Parts: sequence; C-alpha cells; structure tokens
Amino acid sequence: MKLDILAIGVHPDDVELSCAGTILKHIAAKKKVGILDLTRGELGTRGTAEIRTKEAKKAAKILGVLFREQLNMADGRFANDDKHQLQIIEKIRQYQPEIVLCNAVSDRHPDHGRSAKLVADACFYSGLTKIVTKQGKKNQAAWRPKAVYHYVQDNYIHPDLVVDISKFMDKKMEAIRAFESQFYDPNSKEPATAISGPDFLEFVNAKALIFGRIIGARYGEGFITNRAIGVNSLFNLK
Repeated sequence: MKLDILAIGVHPDDVELSCAGTILKHIAAKKKVGILDLTRGELGTRGTAEIRTKEAKKAAKILGVLFREQLNMADGRFANDDKHQLQIIEKIRQYQPEIVLCNAVSDRHPDHGRSAKLVADACFYSGLTKIVTKQGKKNQAAWRPKAVYHYVQDNYIHPDLVVDISKFMDKKMEAIRAFESQFYDPNSKEPATAISGPDFLEFVNAKALIFGRIIGARYGEGFITNRAIGVNSLFNLK
C-alpha cells in the first residue's frame, strides 16, 4: 500500500489534536492517508495504554484513514538513535508516503520535540540505500518523502503554511472527543490534567480560529517546514 500522507504522532491523540482537519480534507480529496503512533501513551496521567489504544482505533475510524499502527516505543523513554530510527524507516519504506506530518519541533511536552527530530532524521535516512531494512525476507527499497511538515501543538509557533480546514472542524472535534479518557468528562474520577478541563477544547477551537484568520478562512491548521516551499504559480496561493 503506497500512501500520499503518513501522519505520525508520539502519543495516540497528537494527530487528532493537531492535524485531523488536514487529514480529513485530503481524504475527501481521495488521498491515501495512514496514522502511525510511536507510543501507546502509557505514561499519561489519565487512562491506560489499553484504553488509549481503543480510543485511537475509534478516532481512526471517525477520520477514515486506511490504517493506524503503533510502534510501541517506550513513552517518555525513546531516543533518537539507530534502533528507533530503523523502526520508523521500515514503515516509511513500507508505505512510501509522499508527505509525512509529525510532531512540533518544540512544545510543552518534551516528547513532542524529541519525536519531531527523530521522525525528520528517519525520513532523511530512509532515502539512503546503504541503510538496509527488511520486510519479511526481502530488502526494502530506499524511500524519502518529498516533504516533512511539523504540525503546531500546544505552544504557539508561527506557521510556515496553514491549511484551510473550515469544512472539517466539526469532524476534527468529533475525532478528538473519541479520546474520552484524556479530555473533558464531568463524570470522570481521574486526576485533572492540563488538557482535561473544558477550557482545553475551547483552546483547540480558538487555535484553529487564529490559524484560519491568518489566511482569511474560518478554521485552519498550522505547519512549519524544514525547507523552502516551492509553488508553480503565485495565483494558487490563498
């Protein structure tokens, strides 16, 4: 299966919070999209790895992605080293995405920035023929995505590009609410966290409004890049 977009998050809800609208928009345009979670989010204050995995499957169904996989890296304890890079390289070569979406380069949660560097490095090394990986008994062909875009998460980062998600904001919020253990639930007996209050979902909506305003749209999702963005025509820009 060859993908157009592979969305990668270090925790099961990162993708939904940060780029679900972009995923929905491209699926509506008949693009092939998959999700890869690096960990099961087992260090999270609320819920368990099993609960979060179940929620992730529900969210993936809402989004309509072709698949969602988990690499089972250790939450909070993974490193940007050969072992972890190779796990990602194997998936990049298996699915050959044109575009990879991944964590913010800097954020409140230290896992996010570390994951951003790990994934970006793996995308580069995946294109080197002398790095050998296998799928079954066969060597995988080298593959480097055309672009890596880092989505904006908790901390505000001025985006290099913004995707208009105005038609998909309601569905994005539905996918986020699939993670019932993590977000606002007045009946929950679990400890409160920075993302479990009702104001956090208001923040998610407000952030999308801010990004949308930048490009003259109702809602948007922001991304930064590690290289210049080329365009064929100035008139195709929003």
